[in-house]
Amino acid sequence: MTGGSDAARTVLATPYSSPKPSKATSRRPAVLTPVEMTQHGTLPRPRSRLIEAAGALVWRERRHGLQVLLVHRPRYDDWSWPKGKVDPGESRATTAVREVQEETGHAVVLGQPLPGLQYLMPDGRVKRVHYWAARTADDADGPALRARHPVAPVDPHEIDRTEWLGVEEAARRLTRTADRQPLVALLDAYAHHRLATHAVVVARHGSAVARAQWAGKEHARPITPMGWAQAAALVPVLAAYGVHDVVTSRWSRCAQTVAPYAQASGIAPRPRGRLTEAQHEKSPARVAATVRELLEAEQSSVLCTHRPVLPTVLDVLAEHTRRTVADALPHKDPYLDPGEALVAHVALTGKGPRVAAAETIAPAL
Repeated sequence: MTGGSDAARTVLATPYSSPKPSKATSRRPAVLTPVEMTQHGTLPRPRSRLIEAAGALVWRERRHGLQVLLVHRPRYDDWSWPKGKVDPGESRATTAVREVQEETGHAVVLGQPLPGLQYLMPDGRVKRVHYWAARTADDADGPALRARHPVAPVDPHEIDRTEWLGVEEAARRLTRTADRQPLVALLDAYAHHRLATHAVVVARHGSAVARAQWAGKEHARPITPMGWAQAAALVPVLAAYGVHDVVTSRWSRCAQTVAPYAQASGIAPRPRGRLTEAQHEKSPARVAATVRELLEAEQSSVLCTHRPVLPTVLDVLAEHTRRTVADALPHKDPYLDPGEALVAHVALTGKGPRVAAAETIAPAL
């Protein structure tokens, strides 16, 4: 593959050979970028009429090139990407890994977000589908898999066939032509050596007891019941991105925020004094060094810290990315709300680590 534009032209020029349109939709889907997928202003209907769904383009490399995994749904007699509806109280990322495993039998780890689709259902409701690139999990992902909920086996009435296909054959096999668009983005990332990534998740600690209401020392100020709920909601998100390393400020509210994931995965947290508000004020350069270490690592990680520390963290991320991604990073105080997380997808290149994409995830409560 010589370039992203060549890959895109190859897939988009592939003849459309599906024998019939999909029975699942009534209108041509609109293709939305990952940024547009988070902008509710694009909705043509009230939010109550929206069906949220999520899935993934699971990829692997073989000697003859890239392959992707397609599923066949007997109910609609169509070929598509594995996906499904978001359950109440579930994040979209969690839905994506659950649905892929339910439909293919493969546990996967999410990579960068891809363009999604929005279309009108036969009953008049709008369906919005969020997609990620994903790889199949391996033995090293055991801790993240332990932190996930059990998944039901594949139901042959829902999915009766799965196939790994080369990208051109996959483009021909897809029933819905709009489903080629996330494939084009995946191929572009592959051609530019940005498809294989690890995640650096930057989490702000959960809601904490107000300073005015806390009589103890600042480092011991804990999270509230809402903060614990946010910490619990973070567990399946970190598991979806295959987090192997848990790095946190030593202060209680950060340590408590990542404690549920550490316990569920069996990973021992790595407390760092330099990530506290007090130490950051003395030496922001030490915080920046920690962020660079995580960017240069080959495994996915979470870094939990405080609002005053976030500008330093975000500056380091911006230094390692393209302008389009840097512009999408949070720029205004408070940068992240309590319990929110920023997921930076990092590719290791010959010029060092590069943030290929970034997304912000709010706790699903």
